[in-house]
Amino acid sequence: MLEFRTQGFQGYAVKYSPFFDNRLAVAASANYGLVGNGRLYVLELTANGIQCLKWYPTQDALYDVAHSEVHSNHLLTSSGDGSLRLYDVSLAPEFPIATFQEHSREAFSCSWNLTSKATFASSSWDGNVKIWNPERQQSLLTLPTHSCTYSTQWNPHTDGLLSAVCSDSHLRVWDLRTPASANNHLILQIPIHSAPNTINNARLQPTFPPSEALTHDWNKYRSEVLATAGVDRIIRTFDIRQPKGPVQLLQGHTYAVRKVAWSPHLPDLLLSASYDMTCRVWSDGGGAPGKPAAELGNMGRHTEFATGVDWCMFGNEGWAATCGWDERVCVWDVRAFMSG
Repeated sequence: MLEFRTQGFQGYAVKYSPFFDNRLAVAASANYGLVGNGRLYVLELTANGIQCLKWYPTQDALYDVAHSEVHSNHLLTSSGDGSLRLYDVSLAPEFPIATFQEHSREAFSCSWNLTSKATFASSSWDGNVKIWNPERQQSLLTLPTHSCTYSTQWNPHTDGLLSAVCSDSHLRVWDLRTPASANNHLILQIPIHSAPNTINNARLQPTFPPSEALTHDWNKYRSEVLATAGVDRIIRTFDIRQPKGPVQLLQGHTYAVRKVAWSPHLPDLLLSASYDMTCRVWSDGGGAPGKPAAELGNMGRHTEFATGVDWCMFGNEGWAATCGWDERVCVWDVRAFMSG
């Protein structure tokens, strides 16, 4: 396991580059993101461990980071002052090359379009998801959720399909190819706390109270499947073709789940980071009939809230990076922590 210290700044998000197999970006904040500055780290994996290639100071906390899908040196951050900033790491100045300022509260999530690659999305505590083009300072579209929106993600298979999870315990899916009409492209609004479609485990309760959803991610192989997680400690998988309730419930975390990420290599593998200071690897069964969902491993090296997790798309299929409030970025092989 490789480690890097973000001295004086607590990690909120970590992302592998889609262009370089040895480059990471980390969004971090002073004073746990409550007050004070932020810092964007650009890290490289070398023969001498993890080295800091560059870092950028920000006036407010950073909560998320995303790599451009078009330009290998462009990074996007979301900030506590509601702004989104675009950086070019190949340039000398420590200032962003573009700033996007429309959110009225903290911008908590940003996501680059994985299909058209021409746009990105942001979500905020102001109850809005916004669609942007990096060449325009004004947003292209605003999608209201009317509740604090912690996470927004593009579907990696279908252009124009976008989702978000919110503090009102709902998963929303928009299809930008549909007419705007009165629904603002909204095609699905699923109560995350719904009773599961199938119960494969006798320990699971049939109903759950609403709770804040903090994170979600689309499966990279099954275009209709995504996972959500949040304050109630349960990771749920959904099939948007059967939107009445979750397909699987993955239980094991003892505090809120802050981040989930599907594997880019295997269709059933999922990583999670939690406030219980662990990062866990799960299988949801892959949609195969009779194959149960299960926790496969547990990485407990963090000594504070684990807040970010991401998979490396290159090389062997098990490498991942995590970050947390212990000011540590860890790069590790998931297979070394999997039982069996």
